Amino acid sequence: MPSKIDMKGILSILFVLTIMSGCAQDENFDAMFQRMTDGSVKVVYPKDIIGKPVVLLDSREPGEFAVSHIKGARCVGYDDFDMSALKDIPKDTEIVVYCSVGYRSEKIGEMLLEEGFTNVSNLYGGIFNWVNAGNPVVDGNGATPKVHAYNKKWGQWLEKGEKVYE
Repeated sequence: MPSKIDMKGILSILFVLTIMSGCAQDENFDAMFQRMTDGSVKVVYPKDIIGKPVVLLDSREPGEFAVSHIKGARCVGYDDFDMSALKDIPKDTEIVVYCSVGYRSEKIGEMLLEEGFTNVSNLYGGIFNWVNAGNPVVDGNGATPKVHAYNKKWGQWLEKGEKVYE
């Protein structure tokens, strides 16, 4: 049987792994967002962009985007992000990047800032927070209740909409 010191070490490791996995059960959405992001990109909220002429960049993968996305968004992906896909966008354009919860979009936002884009924001809580706030999403056929929930661990943060895991 492990000693008390060994058991404490084991419990500490399990706690760290739980936090790193993004699935701490007693953590609220804001705490998760703060833990996952570092504030390197300005944050905006859904209410800040509704009805405004912003360029929306969806930094989720194409399969996630196909399930649903914010109307008017451009899929730029994350794994295969290519800056040349944005060559038609002036560097001073107001750009809002989003993903599922805000981590991938912050990383893409950092790249945009490094490339000289001057008005880049990260959508707080990504598409999950967008839908949780009661805002619509679309697919290739129009409005849809479906949202790609990434996986079951991340899907816990999607409170509204129909979760899709593909």
